Amino acid sequence: MAAKLHFSLVSPERELFSGEVDQVDAPGAEGDFGVLPGHAPFMTALREGPVRVFSGGATTTYDVQGGFADVTPAGLTILAERATEV
Repeated sequence: MAAKLHFSLVSPERELFSGEVDQVDAPGAEGDFGVLPGHAPFMTALREGPVRVFSGGATTTYDVQGGFADVTPAGLTILAERATEV
């Protein structure tokens, strides 16, 4: 079985997503970035834009308006100021 990335997307109102995915693309303050399983740890601010979640051939898109992304050995967590599923 291929490795998976644990991803959580949280807004002040609720947790929008939590689960194992193949890849996440997000709008970083200094440019867009993608996170795959085993990615090096880092933290960055987010700008407004789409967060694309790839899992099992399906893609889910969320509109995010600011926040932070934190990549750790445990996975990726996005703490968004606002987020809605597109």
